[in-house]
Amino acid sequence: MEQGAPKIADMSFEDALRALEEVVRKLEAGDVPLDDSISLYERGEELRKHCQARLDAAQARIEKIVQKDDGSVAGTALFDSPEA
Repeated sequence: MEQGAPKIADMSFEDALRALEEVVRKLEAGDVPLDDSISLYERGEELRKHCQARLDAAQARIEKIVQKDDGSVAGTALFDSPEA
């Protein structure tokens, strides 16, 4: 991991995706030493997990959208809402 790199848990989805794309570019270039490649792969996997978790949370939020009978949006339900 690069010195000064932000903690993955603190990254936005977009920042994590950009970082993951950079990891992939470096690995695909093939000019990274083996030990560094392993470290990059590990960071890439953590970035992938973080991105997937953010996507899952967004999907859950979208699925909580409540609609009226006429199809208009009435609001959103809370994630921990017992009605869901």
